[in-house]
Amino acid sequence: MMRRVILLLVMLLALTAQAQKKREFRGAWIQCVNGQFKGMPTQDMQKTLAYQLDELKKDGCNAIIFQVRPECDALYESKLEPWSYYLTGEQGKAPQPYWDPLQWMIDQCHKRGMELHAWINPYRAKTKVAHTNSPGHVVSRHPERCFDYDGLTLLNPALKENRDYICAVVMDIVERYDIDGLHMDDYFYPYPTPGVEIPDTADFEANNEGYTDIGDWRRHNVDLFVEQLAETVHNTKPWVKVGISPFGIYRNQKSHPKGSRTNGLQNYDQLYADILLWDKNRWMDYCVPQLYWEIGNKAADYDELIHWWNDNCHNTNLYIGEDVERTVKYQHMADKMALHAEMEHVQGVVLWYAKAVVDNVGNYGTQLRNNYWRYPALHPTTPWIDNTAPDKVKKLKVIDVDGHRVLCWTAPKAKKWNDEAVKYVVYCFDKSESLDIDDPSKIVAITEDTHFELPEQPRKTRQVYVVTALDRMHNESSYKKVKVKY
Repeated sequence: MMRRVILLLVMLLALTAQAQKKREFRGAWIQCVNGQFKGMPTQDMQKTLAYQLDELKKDGCNAIIFQVRPECDALYESKLEPWSYYLTGEQGKAPQPYWDPLQWMIDQCHKRGMELHAWINPYRAKTKVAHTNSPGHVVSRHPERCFDYDGLTLLNPALKENRDYICAVVMDIVERYDIDGLHMDDYFYPYPTPGVEIPDTADFEANNEGYTDIGDWRRHNVDLFVEQLAETVHNTKPWVKVGISPFGIYRNQKSHPKGSRTNGLQNYDQLYADILLWDKNRWMDYCVPQLYWEIGNKAADYDELIHWWNDNCHNTNLYIGEDVERTVKYQHMADKMALHAEMEHVQGVVLWYAKAVVDNVGNYGTQLRNNYWRYPALHPTTPWIDNTAPDKVKKLKVIDVDGHRVLCWTAPKAKKWNDEAVKYVVYCFDKSESLDIDDPSKIVAITEDTHFELPEQPRKTRQVYVVTALDRMHNESSYKKVKVKY
């Protein structure tokens, strides 16, 4: 009994340490393809989303991955694709009263200090949900560029014109919207249905590009697209991060010696997605494998898989996709968080999905805000894009504004995008403490403002406030400090 108590105390200490990481990606997916917003009046949808963002902010989230292109249609104003069925209930119909959900979400997330990553589904052109495509939809305009598979309609990945089309859509989003990331999930070639063949044999025979195996050819098609998409994003705005969230198994060991000790669907062999090649070539900036299983699952053990991804995905930032409801069902939150703390290369998590966290299923949200994500976290850096910190803030001082003490500063000078300070971190220390800015418990604000109202303190209190600057890639400057007496 005593050994168990000691073990639990050790685990608690490990979890507390894990919760104190200064840099951690803390994301949540907000989906629309499940129909949760379909036909919802503008005001109601905004109210719902604002509430979710407020709760997620309290829980410690610092990034939202928002689905904006579920089936070659748009939850934003687009001249290339029609308004989404999953927004208004009729594809091509604009929302009334009019609004742009993507722009609204960018504004709302940035106001709360959160990143907004626009989530697209690249090839899916129609789900199994019965509805009519609008005349302007790509399926209506170019049916020859699509194929049907088990009730789905997909853009044919073999066709260059489809790669160009998707990248044009992506460029339009990146150019016009101040997004922080462009995100794709695991829908490349379709998930296989037993007995149903992908109807691309004629394409393979007509233009196999020297490949003799149709699987290798399909992977090549997807590789070409992912490389082109990454170039499109970074050539348009180099600071926008490309993120991909693959299915949780790359390959089973029985298929390849370097695979995981699992027995399930494989990215490489069935979805034709060579994730490790994309990691090696940095065609993505972060990878979020969907490890939605429980610890000890016979086909796909979470413990096995988090170790496998930690050991094999090294060239990009690695975050773990977590299924909130399944984690709660098996009471595995503490064990999974402990595993995260052990992994050298795991730098964050994305939660599937946001509403489960907001609804506080199994007290998951409460545990985040009171324990694991109690203190704010900066995002991991992306040094292959930019690893130079901005200059220090200038003219740091405390002024009186209508009886309130306000910490003020000015932004450092910048000549290029990667010199510019876009956010600031405010730390507070007691006078007797060392100024350790690696301690996230001392962070009192991460803000876009160049001012911060100081909280009231008892008389004769003496504190030191420290301010640093962050650039778009979350590189942090050295600090300026000011002493405050009450």
